[in-house]
Amino acid sequence: MKRPPPPPNARTAAVRLLARREYGRQELLQRLLQRGTTRDEATAALDDLERRGLLSDERYAEALVSQMRGRYARRAIVRTMRERGVRGEAVEGAGEALAGIDDEADARAILARRFPDPPADDRSLARQVRFLESRGYPLALILRIVRTRGETD
Repeated sequence: MKRPPPPPNARTAAVRLLARREYGRQELLQRLLQRGTTRDEATAALDDLERRGLLSDERYAEALVSQMRGRYARRAIVRTMRERGVRGEAVEGAGEALAGIDDEADARAILARRFPDPPADDRSLARQVRFLESRGYPLALILRIVRTRGETD
């Protein structure tokens, strides 16, 4: 009977994961721990990858912004970064890309794609409001957009 191959070391496993997509340090650490790597091995491997420039929270934050831009509000993107353990400096570093996001224009475009017609009744109004809330837009902005939709579209 064949034995399964030994698990790859932490550095090899991290490089394999990074070859598929960008990861933040905290997220990659969790993945390595789930695979049975000890915390010390994982930390040493991640330190080495950061020194070599293969792992970067700043690059990961920028990738998240570009992935979520146009579909989520600025505050939802920042919340996602923090939930995934991106360090504060990296979030601030992505601030320039975040500053270029126009929440109102994005919300109007998202709403027009998802709901081509203005709300006909309270039920459809509530659906549209909930949809934009789930994308992280502030309620004041949502109500302004939904109320003026028939006038400007």
